[in-house]
Order: sequence, then C-alpha cells, then structure tokens
Amino acid sequence: MDEWFRILDVAAVDTPALVVYPARVHANLAQLVARIDDVARLRPHIKTHKTPAAVRLTLAAGITKFKCATVAEAELLGQCAVPDALLAYQPVGPKAVRFLALMAAYPATRFSCLVDHPAAAAQLSALATAAGQTVRVFIDLNVGMNRSGIAPAAAGALYQQCAALPGLAVVGLHAYDGHIHDEDLAVRTARCHAAFAPVAALVAQLRGAGLAPVVVAGGTPTFPIHAARPGVECSPGTFIYWDGGYGRAFAEQPFEPAALVLGRVVSLPDATKLCLDIGHKAVASESPLDKRLTFLNAPELRVVGHSEEHLVVEAGPGHGYQLGDVLYGLPHHICPTVALYERALVIENQRVAGEWPTLARARALTL
Repeated sequence: MDEWFRILDVAAVDTPALVVYPARVHANLAQLVARIDDVARLRPHIKTHKTPAAVRLTLAAGITKFKCATVAEAELLGQCAVPDALLAYQPVGPKAVRFLALMAAYPATRFSCLVDHPAAAAQLSALATAAGQTVRVFIDLNVGMNRSGIAPAAAGALYQQCAALPGLAVVGLHAYDGHIHDEDLAVRTARCHAAFAPVAALVAQLRGAGLAPVVVAGGTPTFPIHAARPGVECSPGTFIYWDGGYGRAFAEQPFEPAALVLGRVVSLPDATKLCLDIGHKAVASESPLDKRLTFLNAPELRVVGHSEEHLVVEAGPGHGYQLGDVLYGLPHHICPTVALYERALVIENQRVAGEWPTLARARALTL
C-alpha cells in the first residue's frame, strides 16, 4: 500500500488538524493545465483552498484568471495581485458597496461580478457612476442549478440593458452547471451538452448583434466536457485538493487527494467502537454518516455517530486500536471542511514544514 500520507513527526501534531501536501497540489495543477488546449481558458475557483499560497502556486502554473464566491476571497486575490478575478456572485446592498471599494483598493486586478437582475445592475451602475469607475459584469445564467441566474432565453434583453447603463461594461455570460454530477461520464456529458445548448444559442444571438461575449462555464465535474468546447473558460475548484466524494464519482479525472484531516482515538466506548476527535466542527457534515470521511490507514472503519466534537466509528471485535492512534481522514467534501480551519499544516518530505493560512474563510479581510 502506498502510504504517501504518513507524517513522520505526527506525534507533535495536535488533532483535529487539516494538512496539505504541496507536491500533490503542484501535480493537480499540472494535470489541469495539461487537459486544456490553452491555459488562458482556465479560470479556477479558489473556494476550495482560500489561501494565498495556493493562489501563488496557481499563478506559477501560468494561470492568470480566477473565480471566487465572496468579497473576502476576492480581496485575497487582490492582495495576491492576480490579473483577473471574477466574483461569481451578484453583489447586492452593502456587498455592492464593498465590491466597489475592492476595485478601488486593488487596481492591479481587473475585477468583475455577476448580474442576473435589473435592480442589481442599477445599483452597481449608480455606485460606479458616483465613484467614477466601470464595473465589469457577466450575466449569470440559470442552466438548471435553479439557485441563481436568469433563463438564457431572457438573458439577451438583460445583456443589452446592462450594456446601456453608465458605469457598467458587460463582458459575457456565466453558466454554472453544478447540478450535473452523474458518475457515468456519458450521461454527464449528454446532460452537460443539453444544459449548454441554450447558452450556445444565446451566444449566437449576441454575436449576430455584433457582440463578443466571453463564456465562463462549469465546475470540476463538467470540466472535461467544457475543456473540449472551443473558446469557453472553465472554472473547476475542487480539483486542487480533491476529495473522497469526487474521487469516487469522477474516476476519469486524474486528480489526487492533496488535503486530509488528522484525528486521534480519544476513547474506547465499548469492545468494537472507537471515538475520534473529528466532530462536526472538524469535517464537513452536510452529507449522510457514510459520506463524511474515510480513513486511508483504516479503510474498514465505519462511521456510526457524529456530534460537535466527537466521531464514533465501528471497528469490529478484536480490532487492536489504542488510545492516541492517529487516523488520516479523506473528507467526502473538502471545500466546507477547509473553511472550518484557520490554517492547514504543510507536509513536505513527510514532515510538518509550515502553515498555509485559510485567510478567506473570514467573511471580511479589510473591506
């Protein structure tokens, strides 16, 4: 068994702890770049890692465009002086004010945001005009996710309306298909093409009117499909750390786990069960018990109970585990797991070599 995850000085690491393996992050970035015809078509989402260190590694891989979901994540990108950052969210109310302040504070980064409603566009226009700025916007399309966005059939009118507002510059279209996560690649591909068809029709309509919209589409599950679609920018996020859920569901993708949660046996409640220190506050817990995490050095353990600070697993009779044993957990969903930690311990050459702060887990940095 390849025990790449083993940490030689783990005895000094208090648990629970988030650990990240930069060599694997490098490898995942290299795999991403290798799977598209033009690195300029990559716009990875930073929601998974939320850390400047990973942003810098991404820049070093030749990627210059980024996507994020919060103003704090956008500010992190500004602090890293990335050339291009899309806030994949429609800023409303105070968030719109913060977004304009962000643009002013980090002029080296070309920021943009989403719009799916005339009222939001009008607020951004008024703020931009008052500040003497121009806000770059993407029209957010609902391609089946049904959480935000406008129907593609109605988006042409909003595109033209935004283009006519002072202080706004319409860049293109945003189409996130996060509802498509079928394990069967053929099924996933067919559903992705069906969801994208109205987007393609809208693009043709806009081009017929003399416009040239940029299209940002997809996430990690549909990355291989959109990567084969000429001219479309792709925005995977989970690829950089990977996780148990995507590893099982999307076997055709070559990414490897690069972040784990360490835990210890803290109690032996009966002859067959172990209690670990990986509670709700240490690993994402929105999924059923059998989809919280698996243990790379103890794959037979089965989760049977979970509370704020404790995880109970069934080990079976005569298991041999003892108090203090360290377990290496692969989260089912890495993105919200990372957000539970202020920092990740960096593992290089099987030893703790530093920390990566999860800076943008905060709702606000300075703005």
